[in-house]
Amino acid sequence: MSANGIGPADCSEQGSSANDLDEMWRGQLRWWHGLFAVLVATTAVVMVVEDQPHLAWRVAGVLAIGTAYAVWGRRGMGERDERAGLTYLVVAWGLMIGLMALDGTGTAWILSFGLFPQTWAILPRNKAALTVVLAVVGIGLARLWQGPRTGDDFVGIAISTVIMLVLSLTLGLFIDRIISEADTRARTIDELKRTQDELAAAERAQGVAGERERISREIHDTLAQGFTSVVTLARATELALDRGDLAAVRERLRLIEQTAADNLSEARLIVAEMTPGHLQSRTLSEALQRLVDAVSAESGMTGTLHVEGEPVVLPANSEVVLLRTAQEGLANVRRHSGATTFELSLTYAADGPVALAVSDNGIGFEPGAQARGYGLDGATARASEVGGRFDVDSAPGKGSRLRVEVPR
Repeated sequence: MSANGIGPADCSEQGSSANDLDEMWRGQLRWWHGLFAVLVATTAVVMVVEDQPHLAWRVAGVLAIGTAYAVWGRRGMGERDERAGLTYLVVAWGLMIGLMALDGTGTAWILSFGLFPQTWAILPRNKAALTVVLAVVGIGLARLWQGPRTGDDFVGIAISTVIMLVLSLTLGLFIDRIISEADTRARTIDELKRTQDELAAAERAQGVAGERERISREIHDTLAQGFTSVVTLARATELALDRGDLAAVRERLRLIEQTAADNLSEARLIVAEMTPGHLQSRTLSEALQRLVDAVSAESGMTGTLHVEGEPVVLPANSEVVLLRTAQEGLANVRRHSGATTFELSLTYAADGPVALAVSDNGIGFEPGAQARGYGLDGATARASEVGGRFDVDSAPGKGSRLRVEVPR
């Protein structure tokens, strides 16, 4: 629909509300054509039945208006051809004023039920209002020209002309306002849909980025650490071979096989987006104990697990955060700390969060931006995702302690 007139809008966007409104208008055009054809035929028939003077000229004028509509008016209505529409309105209103001058009975007024709506449909609002004013004034003058008038006749024609003008303008402007609001609403809906599509695309992109980050953390906390264990065990196996210690070689090979199998299981579960393999068919404390035993066997360090409080079942995401933090902490202990002992402490507070601490007696470090790597940043992000918190407490020569809290 047009914002300035009753007609279709320029809209190339398929499937939009504005385009739907435009299609609705086009679908209504055949009814407009049919209605005006009925008005033309009815006017001509009534004139013939009344058999007033100048019948041939009057009927010819009515048919000429119908022909002008078929040639120019239809294009002005349906194709938004303003030049053709303006040509039609000039011809039609000119003939209408001429008919009113010839038609003493006023039968030609029947056509005004079509001409007034057509004027508002074809022309923009301001041009349509001006055309209506000129047409009504012209009709009033034609009525005066029909013959001698008394003073009362002049007053009656003037009053009826003013009433006609007010009604025509009021009705036309009211309809134009309704159509304009409908057009604005349709365009607003289209804009909202475009905004929703943009937001959906942004959310999808954010989701993809988040999923990539999640998988990166999973790989770092599981596969990368598992491969590090395999490399460490392979080097230990080589040293045992050099010493001729076959029992140690067999033990190291067994640990390499077990670590590789665990990593394979973790890889499959990451792809399937399932719970971490250490938690499959195990409680959290059992998974942590297995982790402590594996790290102790691989590194030669002495590791212990302490569980305090009454264990409770946590959401899967929270247990994943605790387990991944333990894996990251022990990976750092094994690679960087030079420690001989480490300890995992799992605390179930009666009315508070569940906390896990990883501590060692290694060389420690100075916490800061330089000391934080991908693993510690990932642990912080994991804790935040479940509404928890992650802290690091360390100092050179005093070991280190990682602590994560998650809500019940």
